[in-house]
Amino acid sequence: MTAPIQHGGGLSRAIGRYGGATADWLDLSTGINPCPPPLPEIPAAVWHRLPDADLVHRAETAAAAFYGTGPRLPLAVPGTQSVIQHLPALASAGRPVAILGPTYGEYRRVLSLSGFPVDLIGDPQDIRSEHGLVVIVNPNNPTGRQLPRRTLLDLADRLAAQDGRLVVDEAFGDEISGNSVAAEAFTHPALIVFRSFGKLFGHAGIRLGFVMATPDVLQALSTALGPWAVSGPALCVAEQLFQGDLEGLRARIAERKAGLEAALSEAGCRTIGGTHLFSLVEVADGAALQHALCKEHILTRSFDYAPRWLRLGLTPDPQSDQRLLLALRKGMA
Repeated sequence: MTAPIQHGGGLSRAIGRYGGATADWLDLSTGINPCPPPLPEIPAAVWHRLPDADLVHRAETAAAAFYGTGPRLPLAVPGTQSVIQHLPALASAGRPVAILGPTYGEYRRVLSLSGFPVDLIGDPQDIRSEHGLVVIVNPNNPTGRQLPRRTLLDLADRLAAQDGRLVVDEAFGDEISGNSVAAEAFTHPALIVFRSFGKLFGHAGIRLGFVMATPDVLQALSTALGPWAVSGPALCVAEQLFQGDLEGLRARIAERKAGLEAALSEAGCRTIGGTHLFSLVEVADGAALQHALCKEHILTRSFDYAPRWLRLGLTPDPQSDQRLLLALRKGMA
């Protein structure tokens, strides 16, 4: 699997096929908060200067408080995708990789392009002693499946004993703090954890994520990414939003999730998975319904490997819930 992957968010591509202007479309193809908090004020000097160590430190300190990692600071990176590109350097040469799937496709693609045999497995019990790297997205995208933290930590222990590594991608983990293994990653020799900033806060365009791992792994990633990897404005935004009105932010997301679920239920769609930022439904033909919704200028996400699945992100307001409901009824008629 080495061909480019068609992810959600390709609005310009949809406009090219179905017409309309950007403002006409309801983009539900990604799992990003549609009601982001206002961007904080960014001092002019942050735009003018390269990001210095103090700015990086303040953002990483705020991230540590948010993720509950205590005095150990996560490494700020320019989006989770940037460190996925560097995973081959952290994998054991000559050993196969296991990915618990179906899941986010870039892991399989990046590792395959680097020459690693990749086993897509459906159960952690299928992990074998020869696997040098295991990737688990938790909660999973697109199914929302969650493995308990005890299961993940036991698996990390097992991989450490066989000189392997476990990557846990918690990009959608901001609402499962009790199930996170982020804090343990700083001391566990086999554990690496990824977190995403843009999904919960709704500012995915600034491209920011964080990595938790042992100091040697964090140093290797920092060296590979090079100096000034994360922009000053991104660090400044993160520092302030991590300390903002988190209760209000989460309440708004919960309200929007309830609105989406109500629209799906009224339309007769069966929800089979999801997270706080998206829902996965099973329908007669996912691609056909996606096409029908696109004709109404509503973008969703279908999956070639699961023809009956359709993933829908949150809408920004009740009016959009109603618009989606009417379009679903029309498309499913």
